[in-house]
Amino acid sequence: MLRINAWGFYGTMNEQAEAAWPLAMTAISDATCQPLESVRTFLDSRHGRHFADDVQNGLYAGDALADAIKAATQRWMGWTIGRTTSKQYGIPKGLPYLTGFVIHCEIVEESLAA
Repeated sequence: MLRINAWGFYGTMNEQAEAAWPLAMTAISDATCQPLESVRTFLDSRHGRHFADDVQNGLYAGDALADAIKAATQRWMGWTIGRTTSKQYGIPKGLPYLTGFVIHCEIVEESLAA
């Protein structure tokens, strides 16, 4: 699926976006147990841009694209939502960071559509 979003994951990944998109979709969906549509919403958000920055750091360090995505996914799943982030975004404290923001982005999109 081709995404045209200058501010999210796709735009941040530049020339590697087309190859990175399906890898990130699958890796994040598998890690968070969230549907692909929710992952798409996350990747198109500013949080997806930050995830892409993390992937880019892996690429800069010499990782292959799939390895950089896997490492970023594992890192984001290893972090947990803290008290401040929980208050700011309404995400339950202690939830894996990646799971929390994928769900958060889905909820925000649904509320805007209502």
